[in-house]
Amino acid sequence: MGKGIPAVILAAGASSRLGQPKALVEWDGETLTGRAVRLLKESGCSPIIVVTRPELLVDVAIASRGANVVVNQYPEEGRTGSLQVGLLALMGDNGRIPRRVFVVPVDRCGWQKETLETLLKETTDSSPNPSGHPLLLCSVEDVLASGPDEPLRDIVRFSRIDAPGEHLNIDAPADLEALK
Repeated sequence: MGKGIPAVILAAGASSRLGQPKALVEWDGETLTGRAVRLLKESGCSPIIVVTRPELLVDVAIASRGANVVVNQYPEEGRTGSLQVGLLALMGDNGRIPRRVFVVPVDRCGWQKETLETLLKETTDSSPNPSGHPLLLCSVEDVLASGPDEPLRDIVRFSRIDAPGEHLNIDAPADLEALK
């Protein structure tokens, strides 16, 4: 289904409000990072890049079997900077910019494989309603040309499309209740 569509999982946030790394939060016996990797793999996405911060590298790599894990050395500069690190990793040695990429913030976890299926029918930058994520990014060059601290919503205009899933944003301790 998602064969050949690459994905970037953003897992480099400091998680200061939550008090623990969001990437390693457990839900139904797997970490949020592991869940995202599993669903993307089951959907045929390839390659899958996980961007994390230096101090989480080992733990995130263990949770991300089947994905390539890269480090954003400066995650405090902004989420767009982490996305840029992931996009550059996707380009690899051949320097080819992907036409479409799934962007998966690890803390926005209410999506499912069917969400990806619906997004794949789109040909422009798209965001699923009601879950809001993952995003289908087509304006890859615009993101690469932006500053690392520039919010993605200021760079790209996403069309909202109806797709299965629910809105979940794991940001504070109270949000963990939604995972039970």
